[in-house]
Amino acid sequence: MIALQSHSPAIGELLITSEGISPNTIVAKVASRFFDSMQLEAVALLECQEPVGLVTRSKLFLLLSRRFGFELYSKKPIIRIADISPLIIQWKEQLDTAIDMALQRPTEDIYDEIIVVDEEGCYKGLLSVKHMVIKQSHILANSIVQREMANERAKELEKINEVKSQFITHVTHELRSPINAMIGLAELMKISCEKGYIDQVRDRLTLLMSSATNIRAIVTNILDLSKIEAGKMELINDRFDIVRMIREVAETTRVLIGNKPVQVEIIAHEGPIVIESDPVKIRQIVMNLMSNAAKFTDSGRIALQAGIKDNHLIITVSDTGIGIKEEDIGDLFVAFNQLEDAMTRRYEGTGLGLTITRNLLNLLGGQITVSSKFGAGSTFTVSLPLAQKNTT
Repeated sequence: MIALQSHSPAIGELLITSEGISPNTIVAKVASRFFDSMQLEAVALLECQEPVGLVTRSKLFLLLSRRFGFELYSKKPIIRIADISPLIIQWKEQLDTAIDMALQRPTEDIYDEIIVVDEEGCYKGLLSVKHMVIKQSHILANSIVQREMANERAKELEKINEVKSQFITHVTHELRSPINAMIGLAELMKISCEKGYIDQVRDRLTLLMSSATNIRAIVTNILDLSKIEAGKMELINDRFDIVRMIREVAETTRVLIGNKPVQVEIIAHEGPIVIESDPVKIRQIVMNLMSNAAKFTDSGRIALQAGIKDNHLIITVSDTGIGIKEEDIGDLFVAFNQLEDAMTRRYEGTGLGLTITRNLLNLLGGQITVSSKFGAGSTFTVSLPLAQKNTT
């Protein structure tokens, strides 16, 4: 928890005026001064820069408005009708203390203006109780807001630490499996070489390459996410045939499926669909979606479809896999997030693929939507402009 303390400023920072007049100034002249300046609420009476009294607009006009008031006092010195015991506070006094001092006075003496002096007792200006109270309320409000912001920040830091812990757990788990596989395969290959079983070496070399490819994909995803968050992901712009690309991705997906009874289908035009964008990023987007489909589909089919609609490329990946619960769809694109615990889940993965996919689509001016029925499969739909306008 982050502790915050509200700052109570010295009242010298809050002066509203430094108006002052001689105590011998006649009442009529003071009244004219108030009439000429409608913003002036009070003036201090000064002798050699030391306050000796205070005249407020309200009290002066109240007195002069009474019968014969003006005739009786207009030519008299202002000191005759001034408050000669005003509240005087040193300018270094804290705001909270000054307000307490003002409100502790007798009810009839609690008026808005306070005289402020320096350490030597010399006049510095006037202060408004109303403005002090408003300032105090703002400080308290800001303190509450700052405290809430600090609490939210503390929660964010806790969440970040939690995400970091999840990230370490995920990556450690995901790297351990292919690394252990590579070590085991290397040992078996060594034994096969010693015994001259070349066919076994060839088969295990294929598995070794698959494990190495898996590790490279994990590291690539982590590096790509770092580049995207740092704003350093570079884009290229090239013309290419998306149909040819999705056929290549489909072949790779069939390898990922292995022996599972899953059919990969391609739905696209017979001829090419040429677009102008970043082929590497689009291949990565489609591969991420197809890898997910292969991972979470144990039987049935995966359909990869490409077409043009409203001057946009539309790519759809549908599967008959495990599907997604409606309440979990919002968490699909959160970095390092999976819908099962890292150590007990059935399906491997860092949870970065869909996050990177969405971020790459944002860079390319595209978007992604998902629909799913738990236990019956999912459909991811990507929309991209046919021509990329900007590159970075």
